[in-house]
Amino acid sequence: MDPPGGPPAVQALLDEQAALRRVATLVATAGEPARVFPAVTEEVGRLLGAQTANMVRYRHNGSADVIGAWHEPGVPSMPLGAHIELDGETLAPKICRSGRPERVDDYGGLTGALARRLQELGIASGVGAPIVFDGELWGAVVVSSVRTHAFLPAAEHRIAGFTELVAQALANAEAREQLAASRARIVAAGDAERRRLERNLHDGAQQRLVALALGLRIADRLIDADPAAAHAAIARATEELAAALSELRELARGLHPAVLSDHGLHAALNGLIQRAPLPVELTYEVAERPPPAIEVAAYYVIAESLTNVAKYARASHVDVEVRSLGDRLLVTIEDDGVGGADQTAGSGIVGLEDRIAALGGRLHVESPPGRGTSVRVDVPVAVGAASEVA
Repeated sequence: MDPPGGPPAVQALLDEQAALRRVATLVATAGEPARVFPAVTEEVGRLLGAQTANMVRYRHNGSADVIGAWHEPGVPSMPLGAHIELDGETLAPKICRSGRPERVDDYGGLTGALARRLQELGIASGVGAPIVFDGELWGAVVVSSVRTHAFLPAAEHRIAGFTELVAQALANAEAREQLAASRARIVAAGDAERRRLERNLHDGAQQRLVALALGLRIADRLIDADPAAAHAAIARATEELAAALSELRELARGLHPAVLSDHGLHAALNGLIQRAPLPVELTYEVAERPPPAIEVAAYYVIAESLTNVAKYARASHVDVEVRSLGDRLLVTIEDDGVGGADQTAGSGIVGLEDRIAALGGRLHVESPPGRGTSVRVDVPVAVGAASEVA
């Protein structure tokens, strides 16, 4: 008669699914991957009937750190925080070399420092699987037994579902870090822009307006006693006013081109291209005018890209394409310059990436040396409309 709960294979599958659900719930709710590591290690160890289990993080110097540890009471195991050298044919080195699930059914004949260390702990066999994060081998989960040949065939492949959840926890943490960094950059950029405007207004237009006020006071005092001097003072005040208006226009142009608000993105890009210091070919295929937030984001991406081309690319030509595809706006800027564009945190493109991300879009830069630079933007138009309403 089968045991309660069904045949052993069915019960094993149910146990595995229950363990995966518990880990998935933890991944979804835990703020830090460090809370996930011990849970995964224990769940996998218990599921496979092991006596000990470890999670290791690979280093680039041929070693690894133990970041998760579980063992049955009274069973010696590799402790949390231990540093191990990846020598020999034990599980951690084998997985590091192959990047695939591995098994060792008998540790008895193995040599090397790590093998001796495990043999001294009484480890006789084990199975393990890699943790792959962002396309690279990040670590491994290894479960061990004090008996040889203790694990069923293909047991190492049953660990893969758990290591995928570990990778998801790492991805969640990285996304939170990137979001926090993006928010910090947006705040810093806003503060820097505010200080720039304050400085420009104080040093430029404000000083001219003060001079204008003084000139008008002088003209008021002279208008009866010396009309000629009053006219001269008014003429100087008119010149100051014209200069102040010019500076204010320059500031406003740096904030938001008026043609963009009045006539839309296509007209604003035509004006931008006419001022470009090198030939620019524009392809604009957008049936309906995008929401203002999308237009502003697309305009500044193109403006910044053309500025970078003029300053650094040594290009002879630029192609700019703006197309609508369903509910998305696609923008591409490609030049035939030297490539190798700077995409570090100090470059202007990072702030534009934050602006696009805030609208639910993506910005991607490809700039191989010697092959020009391509900037691509994909942003949902519906999100831009919603942001304007909000």
